[in-house]
Amino acid sequence: MLVTAEGKWVLPDSEEFLAALGDPNPDYDAVGFAVRNLGFVKFQVLDRLVTEIELCPRNVDLRALLAVERLLCEAGTNLFRVRYLADEWHSEISASAEHTLARLRELCAPVFEPPPTDRFRVEAQDPAVLFDTQRGRSTPLGRLAIKWRVAFGNFDEGVLDIASRNDLLSLMAIVELGPGDKSPVFRFIGDGHSWAHRQFKVDGIGEKVENMPDKEYGHWITEFHRSVASNGQPRLDRCTATIEFHGDSDTSRRKAVVYDRLLLPWRMPSGKLLITSCAAAKDVPDRAANLTPQLKSSVVK
Repeated sequence: MLVTAEGKWVLPDSEEFLAALGDPNPDYDAVGFAVRNLGFVKFQVLDRLVTEIELCPRNVDLRALLAVERLLCEAGTNLFRVRYLADEWHSEISASAEHTLARLRELCAPVFEPPPTDRFRVEAQDPAVLFDTQRGRSTPLGRLAIKWRVAFGNFDEGVLDIASRNDLLSLMAIVELGPGDKSPVFRFIGDGHSWAHRQFKVDGIGEKVENMPDKEYGHWITEFHRSVASNGQPRLDRCTATIEFHGDSDTSRRKAVVYDRLLLPWRMPSGKLLITSCAAAKDVPDRAANLTPQLKSSVVK
């Protein structure tokens, strides 16, 4: 069966399906086309054992998602497979209808895209490259991302162990959000974060992220943490930012930095959520060519 973008169930090759497709005589894989491009969701039960859901998350409308959720609870199988298209096809299997429902919501959650400013710009990257077994394990960020996946997003002491062994702790920050919280607070700030003076790395634990020394930057990154907390999905970005750096003296200066940032949401037994933020610095001069004159003048090589 297929559910259309409007949330209506249709059978392949039926008049209703062809009408929704907008092509009465397709000479191609019409079902595949509808799933990949029109926001349809394919739903089938295989040998009465596995319920399979196939979709392209970025195109799925909320009405279609709700229709799938209602039927999923009545499927009566013990296994559930989700096939979804990102940069390529991915497949996940679960023994829980509840977990499958949560995963579908995560996949289909809208991605937060802030407008660029004179000081901050972001290019969203596909985090799927980090979960590739071969490519992912070849990079520090990939190894941490794979840990998140195999742990089903549950935080344990192994997270910091992997971060330490892969030289990620220095540029890692950990923030916490409780149920219903809208403002993340710092729980850990790595020593490599030179935007903060030494005292803030101590006093800032328990402080809201938006209250960091560069408050404009704090408000900007807070929105990313809220988005990740809301959809429960990793986020990988290439960030270009002019940050106000505060030394141990009372002086401050601005400089442009370019970094890849991985945000991972982790569940705690208490019900609270931790988000790890790991940064990998990139070559600033190459990126500075695309900045405004004001940003170029602030680049510190």
